[in-house]
Parts: sequence; structure tokens; C-alpha cells
Amino acid sequence: MIRKLTIASVILAAFALQPAAQAQAPDWAKVRIGVEANYPPFSLMGTDGKFSGFDIDIANAVCAEMKAQCTMVSQEWDGMMPALNSRKFDLIVASMSITPERRKAADFSDSYYDIPSTFVAKTGSVTDVTPAALKGKKIIVTRNTPRAAHLLANYKDSEILQVAKEADVTMELAAGRGDVGFGSSLAATAAFLKSPEGKGYSRAGAPISLGGAKDGGGVGMAMRKGDDALKAKVNAALKAITANGVYKSINDKYFDVNIRGD
Repeated sequence: MIRKLTIASVILAAFALQPAAQAQAPDWAKVRIGVEANYPPFSLMGTDGKFSGFDIDIANAVCAEMKAQCTMVSQEWDGMMPALNSRKFDLIVASMSITPERRKAADFSDSYYDIPSTFVAKTGSVTDVTPAALKGKKIIVTRNTPRAAHLLANYKDSEILQVAKEADVTMELAAGRGDVGFGSSLAATAAFLKSPEGKGYSRAGAPISLGGAKDGGGVGMAMRKGDDALKAKVNAALKAITANGVYKSINDKYFDVNIRGD
């Protein structure tokens, strides 16, 4: 026998099918955060499974300010945007640069840090980093980043080796699989040039700014389009931790320069 649905049961079923994130959107008491966990000193996972790093501390500070219960979710870089939009998590805090292309797929918070990019090579091997000077050279860069887009658009006579993670740029460089690395100036300094593997390497040329915070770029926290309440809460929390000194204390824990970008 075919059972007829009552109007009440149809309404109840419709509410049951509403996404969980939509139901919690007005208060965002619980937030799942996507982190890469493989980009020191910004984010990494220890052998005990615990997350640490600048991005992690900033995310926790924002959650505390929002009075939200947050859960960190480890995610490979290439799958960040798809995982966000498939609701694996609600917010990306993974040193993601704000670009016009990414704005098509997600909304972003205000920039929470802004660091220029730099070329790295064996000391003395590269003094000029213009496209003409690097003709025929193999340049290593993280794929799906503004840096990769910059190289592909301007260094057409160079070989561009695109790798999955920022840490892979200097790892591949040290292994001899490229002539020049192009990455975050701060990450290159902190994670490579000061390490034993970075001995004999140095920055080449002046740092390059690729759409910084003052131009609507910089690094932001990404959320799904339409999650306006979450965006407002995150931006308010970022302003609060900047004003009350929490941001500075986290900055100074990891860096000897102000990376806020303002």
C-alpha cells in the first residue's frame, strides 16, 4: 500500500534535509577548521597528533574570541577548497593568499598576515631574478598559488616545477632538482635558510609583493560563500585580538618581525 505524506511530514522532512552548517549559522557555536599541518612554522602536526604553529594559535585565538568550540581538521593543500565546499569543515586557516580566482570559490576574512615572496638559490649562483636572467633555469614553486601564477605568466622561458607543498620547494631545491626556489620570504628564512640543509643558500633579489593586504590581497581565512555570519564573527575576532595584544604575542612567539602587514 502506498503511504501518503501529510503536509506536516513533508515540512518536517524538508527541515531534516537542511545542511547542519545552515542550522548553526546564526551563532556558530561550533566551527570546524581546515589546516594543512605541513607548513612550519605556520602549521604542523606533531608525532602525538597535536597541531601547533602560528596559524593554529591564531585560529585558536579567534575561536576563543568568538566563544566557539573549534575542531581542527588536517587537509592536504590541493583539496582545501573542494573540502570546504563539500562541508568537511567550515573555515580554512592555512596561510591561504586572497586572490580574485579564489574569491570566485569562497569568501574571505580580512587579511591576517602579509608576507612578500622571494627567490632562493645557491649563494652567488643567481644575482638577477628577472625573467631574462632566469631564462632556461628550473624554478620550483608551490602549485595553485599566486607565486605559481606569477611565474607562469612572466617566466615563460624558464622551466617551472610545481610542487604540492611550500616545504617541498626548498626540499626539492636542496635535492638538486631545480636551480631556484620561489616561496614565502619568511618561511624560506625560518624553515630553510637557518637550517643545516640551507647552508650555502641565500635569498636572491629583492622580495616581491604579489597583491598584498593593502590591495585587497594578503592572507585570509576562507569560508563558504553565503556564510556571512561566520565571516562577520571572524573579522570582529581578528580586530579584537589585534587590539588587545593577543595577535602580537602570537606573532612574537614565532617571528622577530611584525607580519601583520598594516
